[in-house]
Amino acid sequence: MTRRHWKRWQPASLRDALKGCKDFAQERHNLSVERIAERMGLEDHWALYKWIANGRMPAVLLPAYEHACGINLVARWMAATDGKLLVDMPRGRQAQPADMVELNTGFAQALQLLTDFYAGGEQADANATLEALRNHLQQVAAHQLNVAGFAEPELDFAP
Repeated sequence: MTRRHWKRWQPASLRDALKGCKDFAQERHNLSVERIAERMGLEDHWALYKWIANGRMPAVLLPAYEHACGINLVARWMAATDGKLLVDMPRGRQAQPADMVELNTGFAQALQLLTDFYAGGEQADANATLEALRNHLQQVAAHQLNVAGFAEPELDFAP
């Protein structure tokens, strides 16, 4: 059995997303359905089995399910069906000059791969192009979160 590349795997349906979350939790965290249900605060793990099997889970339980499993496949599927792209927004630190250089380098690499992709030819590698674009979007998202947080700073509860 081959392992899935979870960052790239995109579920085709809500049932696939629910099953994928369960499979991820089993593969990466060694969690059974009973343990997932326990982490969600459910008393009856049989209900969770039923929801995964038929692809219908109450919407209020979806965030708890994804959190218990450790992956957001349902949110990815919902975004993809609406033509949206989800990008992880890492909470960060203050940017250093090296971070700005890395951002610029990542953009230049993504732009070069995108140019090669649209030009066709043998140099076009769709997977490498997608990975470069995804990395660049995540870098930009981190800076967007930092700039947005500047206007409304978070409380520091550290002693």
